[in-house]
Amino acid sequence: MLNSFQSDRACSLIDGQAIETKVQSIIINPHDGEEIGQLHHASISEVAKAVSVAKASQAKWAAVPAVERGRILHVACNIIEERAEELSRIVALEAGKSLGNAMGETTGAVLCGRFFAGEGQRMFGRTMPSGSPNKSAMTVREPCGVASLIAAANTPAPNFAWKVFPALICGNSVVFKPSEDTPLSADWMARALIEAGVPAGVLNVLQGLGQEIGPALCNHDDVDVISFTGSTRVGREIAEQAGRNLKKVSLELGGKNAFIVCDDADLDKAVHWASLSAFSNAGQRCASGSRFIIMDSVYDEFVEKFTANASGLKLGISNSSDLGPVINKRQHANILSSIKQAQKEGAKLLCGGSQPVLDDIKNGLYIEPTLIEDAAPDAMISKTELFGPVGILYRVNSFDEAIELANNSPYGLTGTIHTKSWDRAWLFTNMISTGVAVVNAGTFGSEPHMPFGGLRSSGNGTREPGTEALDVYTELKDIYLITEPERL
Repeated sequence: MLNSFQSDRACSLIDGQAIETKVQSIIINPHDGEEIGQLHHASISEVAKAVSVAKASQAKWAAVPAVERGRILHVACNIIEERAEELSRIVALEAGKSLGNAMGETTGAVLCGRFFAGEGQRMFGRTMPSGSPNKSAMTVREPCGVASLIAAANTPAPNFAWKVFPALICGNSVVFKPSEDTPLSADWMARALIEAGVPAGVLNVLQGLGQEIGPALCNHDDVDVISFTGSTRVGREIAEQAGRNLKKVSLELGGKNAFIVCDDADLDKAVHWASLSAFSNAGQRCASGSRFIIMDSVYDEFVEKFTANASGLKLGISNSSDLGPVINKRQHANILSSIKQAQKEGAKLLCGGSQPVLDDIKNGLYIEPTLIEDAAPDAMISKTELFGPVGILYRVNSFDEAIELANNSPYGLTGTIHTKSWDRAWLFTNMISTGVAVVNAGTFGSEPHMPFGGLRSSGNGTREPGTEALDVYTELKDIYLITEPERL
């Protein structure tokens, strides 16, 4: 299947066939604004066809023993690993990343894939005692059916692996909808899995605009489970649609993550992690650090160091660069507009805040690493996820005030504290109202075997990846066995 991959076009892949359509748009490299290919937009009829094919293929795939499904997925990981540079170059081109960062993400996708491939040997249910004599009780996991998987553009290869591998190992068939900004890597990875032995009808990819085909995909009667990673606004819409149809849904949404710096912190270490949290991947992480809460006695020193660090970061896509562009023009304009609005409301710009004019990146969707102070905790920029390289700084007087401000957010995804105090660190992990708590590092850093997700506007309580993802993609069935010893 990889031999038929075309790097200059992204078509829907349904039952192993590329579907060319009349409606097309340009795929842009955000680094320089150059056209890199054509995106063929799926229509409502392609949505119906993809779901129909997935439904027709699912039962046969579910009948394949989970251990064998895992073997096939291990083969797929081998293919991805063997051709890692090829995939990474695609990711780097369409997402505006350095090849080194793209290679790291490809490695992350393989690690995630291998973890879930291994779960084919551990598809555990439970056996439990019954309160009745001669009665055995147990649970088993069964696939949901057809899984609609919708991913974001920020880390294309891991996002694909994060959703597709657990859905497949559980015996579901898949209709995968990648971001329209990063469609080529999804096409490549789907073909790699089909080449490895996943039946073509079991893994289908729909290309196009989310607002055009997303509602039809999520509302289709034959879709049994929906997994979405993206904005809180769209997540709410999907939750409403799923609720009306009583569909199972997993939502991994936004974050406005707090980074607390205590008066006993190692400031150089804190600045290092603050910079990575705010600016790596151009701030395009739901787990990026964007609210920096600093105790008063170290505020000025930390801000001086942090501002100097941010001002010295290198923009571009070389392996020596610190951050690349944001993914599309809409996001780019929204971030710059939000910065200007914050300044109008009284916030102070410490560094950045503009599109750079350097010759080698002036045509790309770049934003200078930006730090802002004096924004009110209830200002729009303090409450809204920007998904870009922007950090907001706040001064507090105590540990309790820092925790209170950190929790004063519509989001609850991740948070970190920098301190040398064991007591503060442990209290923080208990008091922070997030799904992830970190001590003396960055706000990001999920691992394939660990559950990831958040509270309030950051999600609906489900967790992916980790073994907890099996709860998303399987249904539990109770089994009771009654014996009659007197008949022996």
